[in-house]
Amino acid sequence: MDILSEYAEVRAGHPFRGSVPEIADGCALTVQMRDVNPLHGVAWAQVARTNPGGRKKPDWLRDGDILFLARGARNFAVHLEHVPGPAVCSQYFFLIRLLPHCSMQLLPGFLAWQINQEPAQEYLHRNAEGSDQLSIRRGILEALPLSVPPLERQQQILALAAAHKREQGLLEELRKNREREMQGIVRRLLLAQA
Repeated sequence: MDILSEYAEVRAGHPFRGSVPEIADGCALTVQMRDVNPLHGVAWAQVARTNPGGRKKPDWLRDGDILFLARGARNFAVHLEHVPGPAVCSQYFFLIRLLPHCSMQLLPGFLAWQINQEPAQEYLHRNAEGSDQLSIRRGILEALPLSVPPLERQQQILALAAAHKREQGLLEELRKNREREMQGIVRRLLLAQA
């Protein structure tokens, strides 16, 4: 079986000391843990700006990159289809970038999808370290076993995953509408008795 490091490079996120200093007119967006979720990806509208300083030259995020949340109880990947401007990710992420010669073998969206599936999640959970806060080491992520089907099959799987995501969004909207409807019934009922 193939492993991730055969197809992609894994880099550490930008090393901020402590919390990310938010600067309204900063030169870059800084993706933090609060800005991502596995269903919707990066919520760019809420991403804070800052000036990434320090000795390390920023690894600017690019279209097609993958962010992997390496800290905390949920370790997942999000595919960046469109980065809206200069941006970095904080130190709680690994930046996964496909190797140039692999772009015709593996789609970044498929890699992110596969990282979020049960077999990969079980592997990551088994190899997480730490007691207070779990984390995944770079070497563990690089050694993640992968299955790489032909590109056409990857595209089919991504189309199914996108349809599933749309269905989840519709179901969530339906659930919220039903909840609002029930709250309205309760309010009217209580007002009628007052």
